[in-house]
Amino acid sequence: MLTQSGVVRSDIRSSFISSTTTAQGVLLTITLKLVDVNNACAGISGAAIYIWHCNAAGLYSLYSSGVTTESYLRGVQVTDSNGEVTFTTIYPACYSGRWPHVHFEVFLGGLTSSSTGKTASLISQMAMPAATNTAVFNGSSLYSASIANYSAISLSSDNVFGDNTSAQLAQMTPTLTGSVAEGYTGSIVIGIAQ
Repeated sequence: MLTQSGVVRSDIRSSFISSTTTAQGVLLTITLKLVDVNNACAGISGAAIYIWHCNAAGLYSLYSSGVTTESYLRGVQVTDSNGEVTFTTIYPACYSGRWPHVHFEVFLGGLTSSSTGKTASLISQMAMPAATNTAVFNGSSLYSASIANYSAISLSSDNVFGDNTSAQLAQMTPTLTGSVAEGYTGSIVIGIAQ
């Protein structure tokens, strides 16, 4: 995905491959800060971070039936001198069997990683905060299917987050502020040994 034309962008709400469809949902602006845990948590610049997540109906562009020709809610950025990237997107839905989340991959070698055959240095997911999940799913009709899905899942029953300790989950949950009407902003720090 790092080499796909148009994927390097901060606003990932619209498709960029064969369509310009914009995914609808509650606005989410999230800053990811990449730090080196072996160097006093100093910011890591020049790393590529790829994020992707489902739409308000719980579907993934390029993969889920009905949206295979879309490429929205996917994007790459390169960390700045502080180790930060900021993405504008929508809040992810809750689909059956999974806690709401955002996937990400970190490539310490930057955008050239895929052309040199290097794999991601880190592949993980952010668990979205419970209070915000409830507010979004009950506050926007776009997420109506998420209400039942969310009531049937917990972090401990999720097949990815369920085997993590509470400390690990606290580190992988972004801090968010805002509202359904105005959107949410937040940040998360991602530690990696460089």
